[in-house]
Amino acid sequence: MSNNYFSFKQFTIYQDKCAFKVGTDGVILGAYADVRGKKRILDIGTGTGLIALMLAQRSDAEIVAIEPDHDSFIQASENIQQSKWSNRISIENKSLQEYAGGNEKFDLIVSNPPYFIDSMRNPDAVKSSARHNVSLTQEDLLQGVSRLLDDNGLFQLILPYTEGLLFIAEASGYGFFCNSILKIKPLPSAPVKRVVLGFGRKREKTAEKFLTIEKGRRHDFTDEYISLTKEFYLKF
Repeated sequence: MSNNYFSFKQFTIYQDKCAFKVGTDGVILGAYADVRGKKRILDIGTGTGLIALMLAQRSDAEIVAIEPDHDSFIQASENIQQSKWSNRISIENKSLQEYAGGNEKFDLIVSNPPYFIDSMRNPDAVKSSARHNVSLTQEDLLQGVSRLLDDNGLFQLILPYTEGLLFIAEASGYGFFCNSILKIKPLPSAPVKRVVLGFGRKREKTAEKFLTIEKGRRHDFTDEYISLTKEFYLKF
């Protein structure tokens, strides 16, 4: 996935200006996020614009995408403008901290956020900012979502497994309950590597699901992964 562009069935993502390219995490979140009945969606840290475009394909919602990195913002803007949903997606070159100062409310907020909490910093400043919680800490993310999420809204994000468990504990301090967990394994024999967490302001019985990406050989995808992503990937 390191080409200058990545073609999906209904849109193309150009990514040469972005520090991080199209990846499996973003595709899973874009395909899995619960858009049923959602009218206003916020994508925090849109990067290439991938998740915003996937959610536009899957819904009739008005979508706001925010991206603090200027080069990524320009590229995402171009990707969105060239799509068939440009009239429903707006994008702003702002950090969550800047954007959360307004009075907007959303019934779905999604994010594929920085997640390497304690690991070695990347010497590339842009990549470091995008993948370490330097410019967007867990506290920043939760504070921003707390201001912007509708009382009955849903907040979904994808994280590595260990960071996800820590995030659940942190979110409880902001009045958010983890009501759904998708546990993702790369292979049947592998441990859980990623989680898609769903949070709301009201406690519900936690719905737990599992997703395995490949059967055992590279690019030999499971039926469940194909079913999840078939409306997007050309190969499916």
